[in-house]
Amino acid sequence: MRRRTLLASALTAAAALSLTACGNDDGKPAAVVSGATTSKPIVTLDSPLEKPDLVLTDSNGTKYDLLEKTKGHPTLIYFGYTHCPDVCPLTMANIAVAVKQLPKAEQKDLRVVFVTSDPERDTPAALKKWLGGINKDFTGLTGTFDTIQAGARSVNIGIEKPVKKKNGDVVSTHGAQVLLSSPKDDKIHWMGMQEATSDNYTKALPKIIKGQNP
Repeated sequence: MRRRTLLASALTAAAALSLTACGNDDGKPAAVVSGATTSKPIVTLDSPLEKPDLVLTDSNGTKYDLLEKTKGHPTLIYFGYTHCPDVCPLTMANIAVAVKQLPKAEQKDLRVVFVTSDPERDTPAALKKWLGGINKDFTGLTGTFDTIQAGARSVNIGIEKPVKKKNGDVVSTHGAQVLLSSPKDDKIHWMGMQEATSDNYTKALPKIIKGQNP
């Protein structure tokens, strides 16, 4: 991993380690968030983070070097999985709504990357189908769990290996934050919290694309 800048301790406690436990849609609560929270839906970090140094496989089955492919582009990165019944699809849908409000040129410049926390089930084909129903221009990435977990940890996003329960449900625990990087220096300056809505992203993205604080 390339060297990264650590979050200030206050933001580490507030934003980086909240985890969401997602299970199958069985009528029970599918998401439980723990840890400290912040009242702001889009948080500006005291110290920027380096983007995760990940080389994975995209939804077309092609090698994808995240640092290389997103260099010089405003980038949103989210760790989640396609079988998530609530948090992941809602987060990605909120982003998709906001992206559609941008001018075409800015939509083309923006990179939205969904990195699976459940690579065993999230094959390139599965990612392509799922993201196709949200925004076909979003990039899905998969690979080995250890590689993905290390990449997530490098930016203070916690993910745990999916666990199969006795009733057959699969629970995947992952950070619910969206990482937002500036095109000016390719560093992560902001985090979208789980509470961020499509309106929050609609207001924030035009500034983030220009490398400005939302």
